Amino acid sequence: MDYIADLHIHSPYSRATSPQSTLAGLVGWARVKGIQVIGSGDFTHPGWLRCLKEQLEPAEPGLLRLKNEAAVVSPLAGVTPTPAPVRFLLSAEISSIYKRHGVVRKVHNLLYVPDFSSAERINTRLAGIGNIASDGRPILGLDSHDLLEIMLELAPEGFLVPAHIWTPWFSLFGSRSGFDRIEDCFGDLTPHVFALETGLSSDPDMNRLVSALDRFSLISNSDCHSPSKLGREANLFSTGLDYFSLRDALRGNCSDTFRGTVEFFPEEGKYHADGHRNCNVCLEPAETRRLGLLCPVCGKPLTVGVCHRVMELADREQPLYRDDSPKVFSLIPLPELLSEIIGAGPASKAVMEPYSRSIARFGSEFNLLLHASLDEIHHESAILGEAVARMRSGRVIRKPGYDGEYGVIRVFDEEELEKLAGQGGLFEDGPPLRARRKKKEPVPQAV
Repeated sequence: MDYIADLHIHSPYSRATSPQSTLAGLVGWARVKGIQVIGSGDFTHPGWLRCLKEQLEPAEPGLLRLKNEAAVVSPLAGVTPTPAPVRFLLSAEISSIYKRHGVVRKVHNLLYVPDFSSAERINTRLAGIGNIASDGRPILGLDSHDLLEIMLELAPEGFLVPAHIWTPWFSLFGSRSGFDRIEDCFGDLTPHVFALETGLSSDPDMNRLVSALDRFSLISNSDCHSPSKLGREANLFSTGLDYFSLRDALRGNCSDTFRGTVEFFPEEGKYHADGHRNCNVCLEPAETRRLGLLCPVCGKPLTVGVCHRVMELADREQPLYRDDSPKVFSLIPLPELLSEIIGAGPASKAVMEPYSRSIARFGSEFNLLLHASLDEIHHESAILGEAVARMRSGRVIRKPGYDGEYGVIRVFDEEELEKLAGQGGLFEDGPPLRARRKKKEPVPQAV
């Protein structure tokens, strides 16, 4: 079976997470997006684990489904997405803060287990180490090596994936708290790690510049704190719909079963470039090094971004892929595409109305972005068809994110958008596109 999986999300028990991130809310948006498997997120939190046990029931081996799935209401009024099974896979994220080699390390790791009993055994052990009820993503003074050892002992069918491995502040290779080698983090247990999460600010092309990562599957997930953000990155599988087939596909890292990943254009990630947001400074790695890693405005240390960090560890000029490597699809979420065309916020009524119409026409967001023919999209909307064509071919305009500020990916330049405003609407029977007001946006300083 071909299906899409988003394996890193958060529950309402995590900080800064939407109260709409209920199980029913996640199922509703998964259908809109075209996602069949969702990581449950936060199984270490007692309150969320209780919700999972009360509201889910066993489905295929290692997967769970909502008991009242048929009663889930679409989040888009009047729109019924293409019906498809939606399953949950038990997952959690642990924030480990500890000292190794005389340096404080801050590493986030993802845990995946096939059943509630495995989750409960892990929770019991972790509760003796720290307060797992404080947050859906608990902060523990637990070495990543020891966390993996706990999982292997108490849930031998489970697996661990280092999360968003390049993010500066909390990751395996982070410039502020990470390691230079996976072995330095996991030691003798390194062979038990077979997949890495690339994060929003990097993509497989960047990771495949580092030969030490060749043996690892590279997965991508939304890490969403709101169900409408599901699938901004995701994984494509062609396996049996069960936990064990999914796990084995990742372990095998072959496109026959692990088809590929859906990626942000990495420049959109909020830590792609180097910079200092408070001073509006965004820099390329060479310029950062010339400045001695210090902000040219305030003199404080710059946040060294993902691109810079990858370049530090890279030992290739070009990414290297096997012939059977999983494919990579760089996409722009549909609300962002529509937002650019219409000139309104991605969550605004002006955008959500054509978004709903597009879902009604194409069945799901991923079907439109990944699978629908360009002729079919163009027939519905010539402007949207051109936008999708440019996105699929990588013909995009990139303004990189830095120091916590998301980047911007666009498919039209300002002159084209001005012309579009005078050529009718997004749809033939829709309202005309509005003329644009020029925004006074701060521009990162060139130094």
